[in-house]
Formats: sequence, C-alpha cells, structure tokens
Amino acid sequence: MSPATRIIRVGTVKFGGGLPIVLQSMTATKTTDVHRTAETCQRLADAGAGIVRIAVDTQNDANALREIRTKTTANLSVDLQENYRLAETVAPFVDKIRYNPGHLHHAEPELPWQTKVDRIVQIARQYDCALRIGVNCGSLDPLAASPATHLGAAQVGAANAAVNSALQHAEFIDSLEFDRYCVSIKSSDPRAVLRANRQFAARRPDVPIHLGLTEAGLPPTGIEKSRVALEPLLAEGIGDTLRVSLTVPNDRKAEELDAGRLILQNVASGTVADIDAWQPDIVNIVSCPSCARVENEQFISLAEQVRDAVKGVKVPLTIAVMGCRVNGPGETDHADIGLWCGKSLVNLKQGETLIGSFGYDEVIAKMLGLIAAR
Repeated sequence: MSPATRIIRVGTVKFGGGLPIVLQSMTATKTTDVHRTAETCQRLADAGAGIVRIAVDTQNDANALREIRTKTTANLSVDLQENYRLAETVAPFVDKIRYNPGHLHHAEPELPWQTKVDRIVQIARQYDCALRIGVNCGSLDPLAASPATHLGAAQVGAANAAVNSALQHAEFIDSLEFDRYCVSIKSSDPRAVLRANRQFAARRPDVPIHLGLTEAGLPPTGIEKSRVALEPLLAEGIGDTLRVSLTVPNDRKAEELDAGRLILQNVASGTVADIDAWQPDIVNIVSCPSCARVENEQFISLAEQVRDAVKGVKVPLTIAVMGCRVNGPGETDHADIGLWCGKSLVNLKQGETLIGSFGYDEVIAKMLGLIAAR
C-alpha cells in the first residue's frame, strides 16, 4: 500500500498509490460451466472480492466468458497460462489479463517472448484491460532459470531469478508505453516471497504489487504460512492487492477473503507475524488452490488425506499435492514426494522421478511406503 506506486484501474476498482488493499479470489468451477462460474464470481464479489480470477486454457473456456460476463458484475481477471493467443478472444469480456512469463514458450516456441508480450499489450490497450505480470518461482522461464536457480535447488536463487524475470518484463512493457500493469512474484516458500517482493519493490517502487503465497495449502496451516509471508511486506508498505490461495472447494472460496481480511486487520493493529518466530510443520505440505484446471475434485480430499496420514511422521519432508498439469510437474519435481493429480490417476513422484500412477484410493498407501523407505 505504498503511495509511491502508480494507481491502476481494473474494472470498477483502483489500487496503488496508497489506496486500500484490494482482495482477490479465484473460481474453482469448470469455466465452461457458465452458470456455476458466474454464480461463484458474483458470490465472491458480494463477499468482498474486488477482483475475481478465472482460468482459461481452451477456446471453449474463452468462448464461455462472453456469457459469464453477462451474468455477473464482478471485476474479472482472466488467467492465461500456456496459451497467450487466447488473449484476443477473452479481452472484450474481462477487466484484467494475467500472463505468466514462464509459460509463454509453450505456444509458438519459435517466436521470442517479446513478440508475444507485445501482442498481449496491444490487445489490453484495445479492450481497456489492465495486465498482471505473474511470475511463479515454480514455473520460471527456462531461459531465465538454470538448475542452480530453480526452486528446490536454492530458494534464494529462485527468488533472484523470479525478480529478474519480473524486472525484464516490466521494462519491456514500459518500452511499449503501457503503464496499466502490476506484478506478482509468488512462491510456495514464505521466505522466498519475502525476499523476492522486497527486492522488486526496491528496484521498481512505482509498480503496484499483487501479493500471494502460491499453493499455501489447507487451512489453518495455509493461513499461517500466508501470514508470515504477507504481513511483514504489508507492514513495510509493499503490496497493493492480495490473495490467500487456500486448498478449499469452490463453495468455500470466500474463506480466502476472510483470511485476507485477517491479514489486513493484523497489519492495521500492529500484530504482524514474525517469520523468524515461525515454526513450520515437520512435514511441509504444498497444495495448490483448487481452480478450473483441477481435473478431479477428489484432489482436495486427497490433500486432506495426505495431511492426516503424515501427522506422525518425524522426518522433515516436503510433500506437494498438485491438482493439474500447469504447476503440477514443476512443483512436484522440487518436492521430496509429489502427488500430481490427474482425472482418474495420481502420479506419485520422488523428486523428479515418477514412481508410478495410482488410483486415488491407493496412492496414500504407496506414498507412506516411500516415506517408510527413506
């Protein structure tokens, strides 16, 4: 909430320049389910979400936005991950476009990223959309991240690489004379989030920042992890919007807004979480927030089963439970044990090694076998 950042508009809300923090959340319905998605958007807006994000992966998802837009007054942000080319289809019906620099190479890999970002910016300009440069430490641009800087090899290196990526993209968008953008630099590690956002804010105090701990996990642990990452930043005047990314089903998404309000209340009252006093769980469970990309809604109950199954484990471990193909491969690569969930099977991994694919009803036993063998 730094007064130094410029003010940008997303639909009917403005943030930056010392204005109040805007809370965000995200739908967890299939985007093509127009009725449920629009209902969720409106319910979250009514609950206090200044911006609601929707995932778009396919042309059918993009086409659904036309009708969704007519059924909700929420300020909509579209999440483009692996197909930047859908920006033109969705832009007329949303207020903000979020792209991930680490995923631009998936579509038309022969084109330089600058060409793709230039196209996104021109579309945003044409359709009155704001932009978010959404950098994720778990899916860094392959050209920007060497093995030594990847998450899991070194959190410090990952944070530095993420900051460099954000700075590079911000500078390029500046060169296009477009200033209606914000930046997010996220990680599942609270210390990486603190380090990266402090670095970026020091280098670009003019750019509004969206704060979040990606894949914070199940409440209440996910709320505590988000607190230790975000409250110190907000207390330092860093951050203009935020989302607490919890692993909860669609009908409980408003809990993300409640957690965001708790964080803002703590900062306002001076009861800011101290990361140096934070005692993380012996088994660190990284689980993504449910969204439209989740292929099987059993993913959430599986994450809960993992949490319950490892309560007695005394060996420090990181277990990643991921619900889709977008962040699933990368995040599970960097965990001691990974469960990357598909439609009917769960890919069980040990680091980057695939152990096998198992049914939802059998993978917990297989996971415990891996832990026992360590």
